[in-house]
Amino acid sequence: MKITFLLTWGDAMGGTEMAAYTQAAHLAPLHDVEVLSVFKTESEPFLTEGKSVPMRYLVDRTGSVPRPVRASSLTDEECLALASQPSELIPPSAEPTFDRLSDFEMTAAISRLDCDILITTTPALMMAMVELAPPRVVTLHQEHRISQLRGPTGEPMLIHAPRLDALVSLTELTTNWFEESLGASAPLLATIPNAMPEGYRPRSDLETKVVMVAARMMHEKGMDLAIRAFAEICDERPGWTMRVFGGGPQLNMLRRLVEGLGLHDRVEILGRSRQLSEEWAKASIALMPSRWEAFGLVMLEAFSAGVPVVAFDNLTGPATIVRHEVDGLMVQSDDVSSYAAAMARLMDDDELRHTYGKNALEGARERFNAEKISGMWEELFAKLIERRDSPERFSERADRAARRIASGGSRTFAVAAPVSRLSPSNEEQKAREVIIQAQDRGRLIRSGGRVAEVRDDVPAWKMARINLELAADALEHHSIPYVLLRDTAPAAYRLAVRAEDGQRVLDALAEDLAGKPVYGELMSPKSAAPGAVLAERLHNVGEVKGVRLFKPTVSDSRTLRYGPAYGCRIEFWTEDEDGWRVTPGAATVAGPRLPDLEPSGKLAVGEREYPSIEAFTGKNLMWDIDFPIDVVYTWVDDTDPAWRERRDAARAAAGLPTSGAEAGDVRFRNRDELRYSLRSLATHAPWVRKIFLVTDDQTPSWLNTDHPDIQVVSHREIFADPDVLPTFNSHAIESQLHRIEGLSEHFLYVNDDVFFGRPLNADAFFQANGTSKFFRSPTSIPVSEISDDDEGYFVAAKNNRRLLKEAFGRVATHGFLHAPHPLRRSVLAQIAERWPEETRATAANQFRSRTDLSITSSLHHHFGFLTGQATPSAISCGYADIGDYLHHKQLTRLLTSRHQDVFCIGESADAEVPVEEQDRVLRAFLSAYFPVPSPYER
Repeated sequence: MKITFLLTWGDAMGGTEMAAYTQAAHLAPLHDVEVLSVFKTESEPFLTEGKSVPMRYLVDRTGSVPRPVRASSLTDEECLALASQPSELIPPSAEPTFDRLSDFEMTAAISRLDCDILITTTPALMMAMVELAPPRVVTLHQEHRISQLRGPTGEPMLIHAPRLDALVSLTELTTNWFEESLGASAPLLATIPNAMPEGYRPRSDLETKVVMVAARMMHEKGMDLAIRAFAEICDERPGWTMRVFGGGPQLNMLRRLVEGLGLHDRVEILGRSRQLSEEWAKASIALMPSRWEAFGLVMLEAFSAGVPVVAFDNLTGPATIVRHEVDGLMVQSDDVSSYAAAMARLMDDDELRHTYGKNALEGARERFNAEKISGMWEELFAKLIERRDSPERFSERADRAARRIASGGSRTFAVAAPVSRLSPSNEEQKAREVIIQAQDRGRLIRSGGRVAEVRDDVPAWKMARINLELAADALEHHSIPYVLLRDTAPAAYRLAVRAEDGQRVLDALAEDLAGKPVYGELMSPKSAAPGAVLAERLHNVGEVKGVRLFKPTVSDSRTLRYGPAYGCRIEFWTEDEDGWRVTPGAATVAGPRLPDLEPSGKLAVGEREYPSIEAFTGKNLMWDIDFPIDVVYTWVDDTDPAWRERRDAARAAAGLPTSGAEAGDVRFRNRDELRYSLRSLATHAPWVRKIFLVTDDQTPSWLNTDHPDIQVVSHREIFADPDVLPTFNSHAIESQLHRIEGLSEHFLYVNDDVFFGRPLNADAFFQANGTSKFFRSPTSIPVSEISDDDEGYFVAAKNNRRLLKEAFGRVATHGFLHAPHPLRRSVLAQIAERWPEETRATAANQFRSRTDLSITSSLHHHFGFLTGQATPSAISCGYADIGDYLHHKQLTRLLTSRHQDVFCIGESADAEVPVEEQDRVLRAFLSAYFPVPSPYER
């Protein structure tokens, strides 16, 4: 069998290259194996393993002019011209190193490959492979990084993976994510880890006082964390030194850090090494401080020398390799002090260090030996080759690609499952999870590496309450005293118990939740591995500072998952020398210490009351928001024939175009966004009192108008002069919102293309003294006067600026984010009273005009600030243009990470994406992000 590995840089030093060379060497005795490298940048491979594998290059970049390696008649000028142009085969967002010259060379080489199996090693190369590989070549992609966290460089994965024959991940967690994200459009999925390097490897005697870390010097590798941890303990351990190997963009920063900590004589930064195996033999402790790590081949290199590892329990690799308290120590992610303590433990205990080192070598040989891993590859290759010429192979591939598009995907967007940041369960726990799942396979599935209940009726706030009830029920059943704390985190609850009751708590949870798909994430465990265990196993986890109890829940679409972020923290509060109780975690609203944990009041959560203390039960704490907050939406249905007739008649009467971009259709287009914006509001802002929907006598067919908390308001009810109606100018409508009868003083104005991305408290928008907040945009208002070329919002912003300068002598320079706008009814009334003529003129403009003011989205915030009624603040806000293919990628990232507080999905007038495709992609995204119906739907 002929097997070709495709690399970007075959002469580079990196984990991907090392893994490919190791795998190629293992397969070479039985197969015809070669490495095809797109670029040649050095005279020879940096890694010695690369010198033993047959290699071909396509583009030589070692000279002053990049040239094809093949015999070519291209002149230097022609090569330079091609190399200066961006690739059309691989977008720069996926990998900027490719260009038009590499496009032609890759096309020439890949399209005429005569190998049996072609293996790509990056998503960018995978894009090229699925386009160029001959039909009989089996296409396989091996993912070497954490696909869930790749960002722009990983976007080709979900888009093009359906056209592969197989997709191989290094860890089960990543394979599970592909399975959930791709669904029926997934190719054959497999998990095959990297193998230990073959050949002689010198072994460490573990007697040198050296800790060692080797990685590319990038933020994700966490070398700064390792140095800081070493600094905490090295003074008490004379003779111990740290050796740092690697290169990269953080090299100078790390050197400055070492100097700043006064460690120049204790920490050596040694750059890259071609003989890392020999360097590991000089070390006694290996460090893996990565903030995230796909697999961690460097840990296998350390194990090959018999060196134990201290690693952060991050996504996804360390827990796959390191067996906690067997061949290394796992520490909760980013906990530098605990990392230092784990390092110190191995430094101080020679016997433990030697035991772990012996286990590391023997265990890695058993679990990751070349024969075992190669056998997994051989089995996969045989399965793929067997059906290479089967008609079903091509038919199924076509169906997979078509199914991805039919499900709402585009050439740049694919629906994806959320990222799970939990380490996978160990084998013992997996066996128990299988039994629990078997109890109800119709309701329980495996999602995010855990058993989860499938439900489409749980908003975020309710999930947090479910977890709170699970915790409180167990504590009360076993008569364990506790108090409900108060802090500022939304959609999560905290219970405090005395530290001396900690084991009773763990036992109670284990007993009451036995056999149930409920987990406890351990807080700072001393002996157990960090991570989450089934609640029934909590009784034997040893000393911890608390546990976060959660019941994994996933939507039927697999695109919404509730995990530990919505869990209930049960904290074990210790007693200090003054007899006060001290939190093991973040401070509460009353600080990090409390006189005692004796219940002295009640806190209501929903219809249930929980024991608390007086400091938390007061109704008027300084920072509490105790006033009602409403929400106002303005909405129009552009598909309504009667509305269109009114609009077209008004435009014709004004001598304006009635169709096309000049008619402003893009501003009125209705794609059912309102339904999903209301869903986002219902699940992430349950503190809202009432919703007012302002329309031109239109009501969505799906809206539950009988719900007491929603009211449809006609333009006729709020306009001071109804004779100016009908209006098709959002600025005009917004100028009258303060006239809504029954509207609270404080409210949010939300366009239907704005969405709440994650749970937020009311204090994200208002201060407790009633002051509203605003969120400045980086977009500046042009300093020029109003011109015919100005967009409508710039025209209104310039009019606002003129009024503010005349009234206050201040010049407005920036607009505001397209986010929910916190407004005060009284401030809007003050604006209408201060500038009555300008407000009336704005209200009278049926269409956007050169005399408009933008009152709710801009003037309110500036005026409020200058009169002491509004204050600047910040919010995490995303924006995506559904009419721009490049922006579609942001939608996939939003689904996987859910990292924005709010986001807006707009559309430019000159959209490149056809309207029908925009509709399909937007509906697919919104239904995936917000699958839980709101109470406002019929």
